[in-house]
Amino acid sequence: MAPKGGGDSLKVNSGVYKDKSKPTDIRLSNINAAKAVSDAIRTSLGPRGMDKMIQAANGEVTITNDGATILKQMSVIHPAAKMAAATSLNSKVVSQHSTILAPIAVQAIRAGKYLLL
Repeated sequence: MAPKGGGDSLKVNSGVYKDKSKPTDIRLSNINAAKAVSDAIRTSLGPRGMDKMIQAANGEVTITNDGATILKQMSVIHPAAKMAAATSLNSKVVSQHSTILAPIAVQAIRAGKYLLL
């Protein structure tokens, strides 16, 4: 026996993407989150890279310009930002060369932004 109100599910599913700006807003949110991770690392790269001061939850302070250390100590919640951080940390040998993978990946995402919008 079918439950009463079985037709209501069709009404709910038909209006999922009535608002056409929502998918665009989600894409922009993903791009901006990945860009924020990239910006934190990008300024520490190269011969004139700046040091970063990172304070842990327990009050411990770390000063470094190593991108891998910065990425390890960041608590990233956004899924797209986690993927940007993981591009550098998944390398077997973490060095200055593997740390630049996150900013390069984000630049590729930013270049593709104009194709998506």
